[in-house]
Amino acid sequence: MKRNMDLIREILRAVEACEASYGINSPIIEGYSESQIAYHLRLLVDSGLIEVKDVAGGFQQEDEYIGINLTWNGQDFLNAARDDSLWKKAKESVIDSGVGFTVQSLLAWLKAQVLM
Repeated sequence: MKRNMDLIREILRAVEACEASYGINSPIIEGYSESQIAYHLRLLVDSGLIEVKDVAGGFQQEDEYIGINLTWNGQDFLNAARDDSLWKKAKESVIDSGVGFTVQSLLAWLKAQVLM
């Protein structure tokens, strides 16, 4: 499965929207399957943008992430990626450019654009 940065951004928005201190469980994002969301939640944990309290799953079913919260880095990334016009520019200049990037390099690019 390919990484979809739009889905990453939508998941981060859903997590931020949760007011409960214990976090949100696997969010439902319109237009994406449970499998796509579970895969991208794994990527978000790996990148340090979210933390989870537990992962529940079983044979032939998608993992359910329980107690999802943004990390400090997740807050920083979402704040930098919040503006739709800046996000579109990031997709054109960094994400879809064919040049490899990391979450950290994308965040640095977004922050640099905000300061311009």
